[in-house]
Amino acid sequence: MAVKMITLKSREDWLKHRTRIGGSEAAAIVGYNPYLTNVELWQIKTGQVIPEDISDKPYVQYGTQAEPLLRELFKLDFPEYKVEYVENNMWLNDKIPFGHASLDGWLTDKDGRKGIWECKTTNIVQSMQKEKWNNRIPDNYYIQILWYMAITEFEFCILKAQMRSDFGGMPYLQTRHYMIERADVQEDIDYLITAGARFWKNVQEVRLPDLVLPNI
Repeated sequence: MAVKMITLKSREDWLKHRTRIGGSEAAAIVGYNPYLTNVELWQIKTGQVIPEDISDKPYVQYGTQAEPLLRELFKLDFPEYKVEYVENNMWLNDKIPFGHASLDGWLTDKDGRKGIWECKTTNIVQSMQKEKWNNRIPDNYYIQILWYMAITEFEFCILKAQMRSDFGGMPYLQTRHYMIERADVQEDIDYLITAGARFWKNVQEVRLPDLVLPNI
């Protein structure tokens, strides 16, 4: 079978297995990661640079702790979906040997179709950040979803986004849901797979790729 899910024993074991291109890294390949260039990703994947551990950052800790609660809330709000999740999951696809996907959850709809459940928590401190979520998904998150669809071959994705702002010292929360059908984005998925294969060839040959500047 082309697609399989493995469960790692611990987070440490999961981190050791992240040798392929993950969903949060895929945007860098095509210049849509505002924090990481394709050359910096190449340096990481060729072992020249050790990536920064951001797991102890407050915003990362918030997202990690909020995720299971938001997943349970999603189950209440959308009972028509079967929601599944296991810790330290990693999805692999024989057709895309250079990539992996670690999902926040996966869905089955009433017709038996499989989908991705993705969760994002965002602290809105600037109007520009809010604009990136205005009737759309920020580019780097959109590419992450495309990557997950490519690896899992699932038919759809629902992204749950919780945006947090502070007003007078009190948190203001706004939740949005975005639905993506694979049929509507297949061309983008194909483009991303091709770009990923080209990038991975550079990694294997230890050949520096041309710099793709991030879109800010």
